[in-house]
Amino acid sequence: MKLIVAVDKNWGIGKNNGLLFDLKADMKHFVSHTRGKTVLMGYNTLRSLPGGMPLKGRTNIVLYPEGDENDAIEKGYILARSLEELSREVNAHSPEDAYVIGGAMMYHTMLPYCEEAVITKVDADGGATVFLDDLDALDNWQLVASEPPMDDCGYSVTFCTYKNNNVLPF
Repeated sequence: MKLIVAVDKNWGIGKNNGLLFDLKADMKHFVSHTRGKTVLMGYNTLRSLPGGMPLKGRTNIVLYPEGDENDAIEKGYILARSLEELSREVNAHSPEDAYVIGGAMMYHTMLPYCEEAVITKVDADGGATVFLDDLDALDNWQLVASEPPMDDCGYSVTFCTYKNNNVLPF
């Protein structure tokens, strides 16, 4: 399992249930990693997507303890009401092709189970109110790849890959 997210220079990931930046190259990067794969998210992340609908071309699994099975069927996502249900669903699909896509609590909860983190670092302060754990400060996470910085809609961004050297079984 992997996670994918864009962070500002303070490891901020969002505010007001939305993204910090509107980045075209980062969105292409996100799509190239997740299309045809399984994406895991919390309910607030689902609500923040256009029309509150799951992402097309992906298997969407939403962790939502108070979730309504009828809503899941109607919108076309898989509902998991607990981490145990989420684990069953992830393992029923291809765990190696699963990406955690938000929000903050989902990232924090799933971080120990992720073998890799695909991070877009934006060299700016986005005024975030929610943050990802600083992978550079965690002993078990290691930066293993970093592309040269590039301009994306006026921001300097760097695509990075981190590896978790102590992945917990999920």
